[in-house]
Amino acid sequence: MPLEIERKFLVSDDGWRGDWPQSMIRQGYLTTDDSTTVRVRTDGDRATLTVKGGSAGAVRSEYEYAIPIEHAREMLQLCRPPLIEKVRHRVPIDGLTWEIDVFTGDNAGLVVAEVELTHPRQPVTLPPWVGREVTDDVRYRNSYLARHPFRSWRPAAA
Repeated sequence: MPLEIERKFLVSDDGWRGDWPQSMIRQGYLTTDDSTTVRVRTDGDRATLTVKGGSAGAVRSEYEYAIPIEHAREMLQLCRPPLIEKVRHRVPIDGLTWEIDVFTGDNAGLVVAEVELTHPRQPVTLPPWVGREVTDDVRYRNSYLARHPFRSWRPAAA
């Protein structure tokens, strides 16, 4: 079974900024419930359809398939608004690629860092700009943000 092993953190400052590869991501959800999500994503000129199972900490099943970008754009129209819109910056550190997502649209103001691992107990040196870990906080899942945008949160929730 293909697995995604990922840790997620809030970003505490702009120390990560630099001339890193970046792309604009738009994604929506055809299904979101507690155990399964079906996501459509455009990432620059690429597109994917992804099915994710429920998580156990940083680990969850993930099946991802490349699809024609035209199909993804059409499927995004089938998704319940708002769509997730973000600029993803890919920052290489110590042999890992940190993905910094700067959200726009209804989730503007939120910046998170994710790092994919090869196994759940893989040691990770946290860069100084990494803040509180939110791996187990469902509010920071994109599927949750699509239903409960960050701009609608009360200030104490962030």
